[in-house]
Amino acid sequence: MTTIRTRFAPSPTGLLHIGNARAALFNFLFARHHGGQFLLRIEDTDRERSTQQAVDVIFAGLDWMGITPDEEPVFQSTREARHREVALELLEKGLAYKCYCTPEELKQMREDAMKNGKPPRYNGLWRDRDPAEAPEGAPFAVRIKAPREGDAVIDDLVQGEVRVANVELDDMIILRSDGTPTYQHAVVVDDHDMAITHVIRGDDHLTNTFRQAMIYRAMGWDLPRFGHLPLIHGPDGAKLSKRHGAQSVVEFRDMGYLPEALCNYLLRLGWGHGDAEILSREEQIKLFDIDGVGRAPSRMDYAKLDHINAVWLRQADDVRLTDDVMERLKKVEGVNVDETTRARVLALMPGLKERARTLVELTENAAFLGRHVPLPMNAKAEKLLTPEGRALLGELARDLAVVEPFSPENIDTALRAFAERGGHKLGQVAQPLRAAVTGSNSSPGIDATLQALGRDETLARIGAVLHG
Repeated sequence: MTTIRTRFAPSPTGLLHIGNARAALFNFLFARHHGGQFLLRIEDTDRERSTQQAVDVIFAGLDWMGITPDEEPVFQSTREARHREVALELLEKGLAYKCYCTPEELKQMREDAMKNGKPPRYNGLWRDRDPAEAPEGAPFAVRIKAPREGDAVIDDLVQGEVRVANVELDDMIILRSDGTPTYQHAVVVDDHDMAITHVIRGDDHLTNTFRQAMIYRAMGWDLPRFGHLPLIHGPDGAKLSKRHGAQSVVEFRDMGYLPEALCNYLLRLGWGHGDAEILSREEQIKLFDIDGVGRAPSRMDYAKLDHINAVWLRQADDVRLTDDVMERLKKVEGVNVDETTRARVLALMPGLKERARTLVELTENAAFLGRHVPLPMNAKAEKLLTPEGRALLGELARDLAVVEPFSPENIDTALRAFAERGGHKLGQVAQPLRAAVTGSNSSPGIDATLQALGRDETLARIGAVLHG
């Protein structure tokens, strides 16, 4: 049995788009499921648009998602000599030829074809001409000889059998007149040399596959199996764009999504296994196979992503979440980011994470734990701090001052006893108290919230409301 080898081959010309991230995930899971290997290739042959910053973004994004290649990444730009070698071999075998057309001639060809209602493509001018007719010393491109008869057929793992008439394929350039290889050619040479057995990518590459197959066949190489994934669309069915919301992995990270939640959501976007929704990485590897991928485009559902992220937040380790929240609090004005705040956030995290959908919400909900008195109050909190509410807090403070130890159980007992003694409902006591100590009308349980703040801070915050 041949070892399955997949690859993710992004161009470092921008951000790591969510569609590319899903392709990386599917390749990774497919390889892991079959006990194979997953590789990474950076297709950086577009020198003008490729940047080191974009390379770093790809590495950081994949690392954040837990998608790790099994070998050192390959940079396509380092393999130019090999690409050229294969192109010249095809030329030697008579399976490719030198084309001396000038840019002006090529432009005229396209215009003539369009006037005659034909696709604007190369007309094969130099395919069968005598090389002796070539202008002396003129630059030339190398073009592959496309088959002229019959059909090209790809048995696609997702799309099924796809057929294109060979007459639709022109003699594409594999080596430019400056000696550099084209993308279509370099991809084939790299996939062959890297022993890639399965090419899983977006269905916007489907037409490329028929062009690339010509090179495989001309070289006598085995074709990998191809699987073309439907693209991800926005909620309205249109191509995913900025107006729909986040599009890149970095944006989703910054918006407070956990990597395991994003991967879980992307897996379910176009692939399914019964009613299973929340799947660990181990379960994903066990269940994923390419035959579960649907043919129809998927629609991005940000509300569903929020739901899945909330589930993963509730399962996440409290120390890990606290570390992330503390980093995010550094950017929040008026919050003291120190060990005292960290201890409070960690203590209250079991309650905080039950009420948040993202790390951004979690951070917003935790910010009160690091604020100085007097606290900023939201409008709903202000409404709760009526003269009656403040009077009640003054009495309550005396009871809280003697609670020992200052535990949730003892705090709860003291609040209930105070409410019963004064003929109040528990909510009538807890609501103004919550407003005073958090500046808000919502928080985790008031007993856990007070314990996280500690007795001294609780009394200081009540005192600030009474004397402010």
